[in-house]
Amino acid sequence: MEKKVIIELSHINKSFDLDVVVKDLNLTIYENEFITLLGPSGCGKTTTLRMIGGFETPNSGDIIINGKIFNDLPPYARPINTVFQKYALFPHLNVFENVAFGLKNRDEDYLVKFYQLTETSDKKVLKEVIKNKINGSVKEALKLVKLTGYEMRKITQISGGQAQRVALARALVNRPQILLLDEPLAALDLKLRQNMQYELKDMQRKLGITFIFVTHDQEEAMTMSDRIVVMKEGVVEQMGTPKEIYNMPVNRYVANFIGETNIISGTYLKKDLVNFMGVNFDCTGYTFSDNEVVDVVIRPEDWDVVELDQAKLTGTVTSSIFKGVHNELTVEVKGVELNVNTYESYAVGEPIGLKVDPYEIHLMKVSGNE
Repeated sequence: MEKKVIIELSHINKSFDLDVVVKDLNLTIYENEFITLLGPSGCGKTTTLRMIGGFETPNSGDIIINGKIFNDLPPYARPINTVFQKYALFPHLNVFENVAFGLKNRDEDYLVKFYQLTETSDKKVLKEVIKNKINGSVKEALKLVKLTGYEMRKITQISGGQAQRVALARALVNRPQILLLDEPLAALDLKLRQNMQYELKDMQRKLGITFIFVTHDQEEAMTMSDRIVVMKEGVVEQMGTPKEIYNMPVNRYVANFIGETNIISGTYLKKDLVNFMGVNFDCTGYTFSDNEVVDVVIRPEDWDVVELDQAKLTGTVTSSIFKGVHNELTVEVKGVELNVNTYESYAVGEPIGLKVDPYEIHLMKVSGNE
């Protein structure tokens, strides 16, 4: 079934004074998709999110939502809610009041349409019906984020993780088509952050809402996303599924940003054969020119550690760190340090043999893009 497009960013440019933050950005986002804008500070990801949400206006290009141009419409006129990094909760309101705030402050006509109510001449009855509907919506949102029973808690009486959940409930209570999340997990400790990653993805799947998530953390992006957009200096370097980005980076910048990796200079000798570190290796799926210089990408976990007499490369372990599930080794081979993950234990100074399967070798054009 063909995916429905919900947002199109067409040739978006954004500058602040002379500082160009986003350059000719083109991006299509689909209904019910979890998409992540990933990159270091200053790459333009948060500015892109703010333009989608209506908090910034592009200098040129179009923001198209549900087929209509939304460039100049304010945030409240868009089918979008935002969860900010600092949550922006009201300290003088309790948990229930924070979640209910957006609905309670909507005008009556909006609430009648939102709850699909039939107009009544008895305004007192209508107000009571709306009040009950809001209460039900808030309780439903709090249940979704696992905060049932916290309704009367003050914001000063809840933890950082609970505050994050309140912010999520407040954003979800009026059922937006699109939810923007600007590094909402950054302030949480590691264990809680990991738990929330799984919960957010599960929540998005159940609700069927399009989530647009901003982070600089590649593990968060890999864990939750249907697609990742890797950005650098306002430009999209690569977009694709987590597996595509991880296994087939288009350049050194993406390869280095998405996890640990080895990038080795090599020569594509001919179809299905590449030479690096003075040794010929079978490869598959590439069509470079014969004898073209290429970058060879091998992830640490893709090396096979073998007996020395079976090895394509032999080296010496210069560092060995136990990581619980595996050991992270640094191996010196012909003056080059390689990162190798293995379940076997090796001591510093010990010789080691390595080989790699053809399908684990990824080749890139030499672009100089770090």
